[in-house]
Amino acid sequence: MEKYNTLLYYCYSTIADAEQFAADHLNFCKSLGLTGRIIVAEEGLNGTVSGTAEACRQYMDTVHADPRFAGIDFKVDEVDTPSFVKMHVRYKSEIVHSGLRNPEIIDPKSKTGKHLNPKEFMEMKDRDDVVVLDVRSNYEHNLGKFKNAITLDIENFRDFPAMINELAQYKDKKILTYCTGGIKCEKASALLLHEGFPEVYQLHGGIIKYGKEAGGKDFEGKCYVFDGRLSVDVNSVNPVVISKCLNCGTITDKMINCANPECNEHFTQCDACGEAMEGCCSDACKTHPRKRVYDGTGYYVKVPQPVNTDKKGLKLQY
Repeated sequence: MEKYNTLLYYCYSTIADAEQFAADHLNFCKSLGLTGRIIVAEEGLNGTVSGTAEACRQYMDTVHADPRFAGIDFKVDEVDTPSFVKMHVRYKSEIVHSGLRNPEIIDPKSKTGKHLNPKEFMEMKDRDDVVVLDVRSNYEHNLGKFKNAITLDIENFRDFPAMINELAQYKDKKILTYCTGGIKCEKASALLLHEGFPEVYQLHGGIIKYGKEAGGKDFEGKCYVFDGRLSVDVNSVNPVVISKCLNCGTITDKMINCANPECNEHFTQCDACGEAMEGCCSDACKTHPRKRVYDGTGYYVKVPQPVNTDKKGLKLQY
């Protein structure tokens, strides 16, 4: 059976004509037979792609050959099947949406927290003068997080700046930030430094790299990932499950998206409730007319809206 790879990566590096780059990069990825999701902005790249081991090797070699992206740290997972169905490369204003686009406040290319490799992070995280800070969204840290980490009540990373005042009580501590692959920490640590936190660090390569190089020690639960797998194992040293079924409270680490596309809530649900609720988070979603067919996975391919149409499918006039 042919093996596949899934690559997770990001890079803050100036791309002069980012919109054209996105179009050209999509064609390049398709030429290799890759599937995945890449965001391109003037500030850099943020991507997860999946394909054969050879196609992924060609992709990494080509990207690394570009001086702008020579320093990319690809996180490579072996998978049985590709982690996506289609290939998307989209141009956006930021590669991770923070709402803070003033380079005088946040510029990950010039000033961020000190990067810690997984071993350094593991050695520091339990010290009395340290606070470990999860900068991910609720549904991510509900599924898994570092033991004793501080978590924030945020739905999206763009909510992070508004939480700075709640973190002021930790200004006398060393702040160790972490996220899935490291990209959110670049902006989170930069903002913390701007707001006067004197010692800020970040886990280089994020949870994924920590699992590969440090065995995932003391990471409790699973790590949410933004592809068809939905979650991956991290801890091979002292694993535990911390998440519960939204509907019945049973311990489970199965992450799904609500079958109602207008809800699309990310949540954990046991198999029994998945069957009973047809992959929905509530009775209201279960009876929604647009409810998708639940196949037991809880992962749904996004159906793009037709160009130049409104939500009712009517052609827009210009």
